[in-house]
Amino acid sequence: MYIKTVLLVMAIMSGSSLAMASDYEVLQSDWAVANYQTSTNRQSEVFEALAKKAEALVNSHPESAENHIWYGIILSTWAGVDGGLGALSRVKQARRELETALELDPDALQGSAYTSLGALYYQVPGWPLAFGDKKQAEKLLLKALEINPDGIDSNYFMGDYLMREKRYDEARVVLQKALQATPRPDRELADRGRRAEVQALLSKL
Repeated sequence: MYIKTVLLVMAIMSGSSLAMASDYEVLQSDWAVANYQTSTNRQSEVFEALAKKAEALVNSHPESAENHIWYGIILSTWAGVDGGLGALSRVKQARRELETALELDPDALQGSAYTSLGALYYQVPGWPLAFGDKKQAEKLLLKALEINPDGIDSNYFMGDYLMREKRYDEARVVLQKALQATPRPDRELADRGRRAEVQALLSKL
């Protein structure tokens, strides 16, 4: 009887973990479609709906670092789509979500919270409008590369940052490394879109 009870509890816990994994995998798949396959004039409304879905998943599974990461990524991408001062509240919320993810599990999704948070720090305005900070951005992006040295995203965002800092030789190295990244399972659309962004940056060099 005891063994059956233990097995039942393990099965329930396993099912819960799979459900959470499914949650963030749905978010990352929907994000790729919204970011790379949705027309510009519809992107804002699509990201708004996706942000609401992500918020609901975070509220239902607040212990999932992966859900917080994807909520942060969706908010920051939506902010980038709309731009302007009205998007600042979204990037601030995105920062909170990514910081929460780091508190829960800094290694989740191969350090994606470091990558996304670093990208926010070099892309948003500095004080007094927002929290932009290039030194903090580089620190976070280096940490992301420490965790995932061969990742397409970690190398792409470091390359983008270095280009903005006019450190072109360093940028070329990491961008070429991004192109050599191993394809991610079930992330074909995201990988294809990211490679195109890497090529676009390299063409400017």
